[in-house]
Amino acid sequence: MYSFLISIAALILGYVLYGAFVEHVFGPDPRRDTPAVAKADGVDFIPMPTWKVFMIQFLNIAGTGPIFGAIMGAKFGPSAYLWVVFGCIFAGAVHDYMSGMLSVRHEGAGYPELVGEYLGERTKKVMLVFSVLLLLMVGAVFVYSPAVILGGMTGDGGRTSMMIWVVVIFLYYIVATLLPIDKIIGRIYPVFALALLFMAAALLVCLVVKWPSIPEFWDGLQNRGPSVGVAGQPIFPCLFITIACGAVSGFHATQSPLMARCIKSEKLGRPVFYGSMITEGLVALVWAAVSSYFFFDGGAAEVGSDLSAAAPTVVTKVSQSWLGFLGGILAILGVVAAPITSGDTAFRSARLIIADFLHLEQRSMRKRLLIAVPLFILSGLLLWYNIADANGFNVIWRYFGWANQTLSVFMFWTATVYLVRRKGGLYYLITLIPGLFMTSVCVTFILVDKIGLGLPQSLIPWIALGTFAISTILFYLWKFRNKQ
Repeated sequence: MYSFLISIAALILGYVLYGAFVEHVFGPDPRRDTPAVAKADGVDFIPMPTWKVFMIQFLNIAGTGPIFGAIMGAKFGPSAYLWVVFGCIFAGAVHDYMSGMLSVRHEGAGYPELVGEYLGERTKKVMLVFSVLLLLMVGAVFVYSPAVILGGMTGDGGRTSMMIWVVVIFLYYIVATLLPIDKIIGRIYPVFALALLFMAAALLVCLVVKWPSIPEFWDGLQNRGPSVGVAGQPIFPCLFITIACGAVSGFHATQSPLMARCIKSEKLGRPVFYGSMITEGLVALVWAAVSSYFFFDGGAAEVGSDLSAAAPTVVTKVSQSWLGFLGGILAILGVVAAPITSGDTAFRSARLIIADFLHLEQRSMRKRLLIAVPLFILSGLLLWYNIADANGFNVIWRYFGWANQTLSVFMFWTATVYLVRRKGGLYYLITLIPGLFMTSVCVTFILVDKIGLGLPQSLIPWIALGTFAISTILFYLWKFRNKQ
């Protein structure tokens, strides 16, 4: 428990100190009109109260990520705490702040537009396809998983009841994607965000009261999960792909522009973008500690489960056992509502990304439909693969994990080029170093994992170090050639 509490304190301190430094480096100007003011259109560019923008941003980037990722990552032991803390402070929160504030400075531009501005048109086109495919995978996955759970709760758990919920959730996605952001998202997201935060706070109190004997830093940082599902998986790079939303996630770069179009002042960037990522890290730490108790100190038996339980089962069993009836309701919100809310903003982001690329205004419903209809058709095909193939969900999810972190790599490189060009000095190191690290993670993972080339794990150190070194050399060659 001491390692867990130290990690909580470190995250809060990180927001206060490093968050202020990152804000200083960027230099927000409260006198500049934000896109919400300068381009207000009543649909996507709408000034909203700061508390509401924070809650929406938090739920946009969170979903079930800081819960499910932390549960699976906890099997690696207390090294999960370190990744959440250092990942959030020095990588994830910086990533989210830079993607959000760069969008603010570029009239609410989406992820591919920002990449194209600093990494070139070719990279922009690649990232356009890459990011839209990722968002479609998010939409497909986050229809299927809550539909399975709801089908089991309201029916016999068979295919018919599941398909009914698939249709219901998909119809909701269509409505939420097309309506102005303040009509549905702006009204219900803060409620779900409060539920997610309340659940984390309640579980934190339970942890302090129970004070379980969970692994500490000084007990060793090795993989501790031979009997709980991660046998044979090396901490590097697997932990850094498993815990994404709780530490650093490229998906967030597609979501931050949504709120960049709604904040009223650039000074709000730190609490909204940096702060929401730190908050997500706090949620991830709570669930990592809860899961450590579940897997390593008898928690599974206490709540009437076993060590082979999947992440949704861990959430439901722990919440109901520790928090009673209220916990059951919050578990439903966490396991069902959270992925649904991630899914609808994924579709909305995809619509806006394509609209930016085509320079197609989105005031009229007809033009929104022109983009949204093909998106829903493509996502429907992915969803059908999910349902038709028993292993379809697992395949899509593994590719999503890698693609998600690869998006973060390009955002880090985009922000690095921006800082080199606009700020001078060594300020670019705040994005270069995490960018180099995540580049090594993503290249190593796709080369050694079974969804990639499946190379021997003995090559991991050489691949990682080689990627880091080559990326560093290429960056400084670019910097020298361009006399930056």
